[in-house]
Amino acid sequence: MENEKKSSKTGKSLAGFIRHLENEKNASPHTVAAYFSGIVEFAVKVRSSDASFDSWPTVDREQARTFVMELHSGGNAKRSIQRKLSAMRSFFRYLMINGTVSHNPFNDIPQLKSDKFLPKVMTINQVDALIAAVDTWWLNAEAAGTVRTAGGALFSRSRDKALIEAIYSGGLRISEALNLNYGDADISSGIVKVRGKGKKERLAVLGTPAKKAMREYLRYRNAAGGSRDSISALFLNQQGTRITPRSFQRNLKNYLLTAGLPPDLTPHKLRHSFATHLLDAGADLRSVQEMLGHENLSTTQIYTHVSAERLKKVYSTAHPLATGKKSK
Repeated sequence: MENEKKSSKTGKSLAGFIRHLENEKNASPHTVAAYFSGIVEFAVKVRSSDASFDSWPTVDREQARTFVMELHSGGNAKRSIQRKLSAMRSFFRYLMINGTVSHNPFNDIPQLKSDKFLPKVMTINQVDALIAAVDTWWLNAEAAGTVRTAGGALFSRSRDKALIEAIYSGGLRISEALNLNYGDADISSGIVKVRGKGKKERLAVLGTPAKKAMREYLRYRNAAGGSRDSISALFLNQQGTRITPRSFQRNLKNYLLTAGLPPDLTPHKLRHSFATHLLDAGADLRSVQEMLGHENLSTTQIYTHVSAERLKKVYSTAHPLATGKKSK
């Protein structure tokens, strides 16, 4: 692991905290890296040190305030500052539990009110257009002679359709979808076992279109010699290994262009769309929280605001009295 490679240059307390995150908190590699980076940034900006700094008992409230001001002056967004302060609070909680420090100077720093941005979602028609574009793009590529083999094109085409359907149908993160193993998917029942953040498992549902797309992909996958071992990768590249997020996102850009959709749409927008469309259709918030794998209900509540905004737009364009002017 990258953090382990840095262990020789990491102070004892920080190294212990990183092991605590990885082994006891089951934190994701992304979270571990972000916390490590934030703590080192404090040492660099405030204490003119590096990762080997280990004089944490001498850190006081004024230095915590200085860190916030440094982050502000450096142009960090509120959300970024909040993440770094969260890393420092967690680190000092760990140090207090271990008796290294007697107080947490970051507890005195007030929470910043983050700028709230509503997640961008796709309409149902846009999701349909994206899925249809997969077929169109590969057929055009075959006609142009830019694919290696017709069989390989069919394989990739069926795989990407199955991936898009699974992400949208189950509300999966791209990492969750690509980390699925062959034994995680029960196509007949339409259930997949997902490993989310913090290695927490949940069940996701595949609707009828997703099951159909998955069955088609599995025919090509298995015919190509893909392993049926329960712990082998479900979604493969043409070389028979697990497809990477970069490869899939590169393909997605082609499909967005083919469909005439905004190029900034990402796989995560499909997850946002899944949640919003469920709430639009009357699903209760707790069920959506469970399906998304959110630990806190407040994280899921953002989608109620998205749903409300969509309703207001429909109202303003469709209701005769929406503008306060009576129709003649």
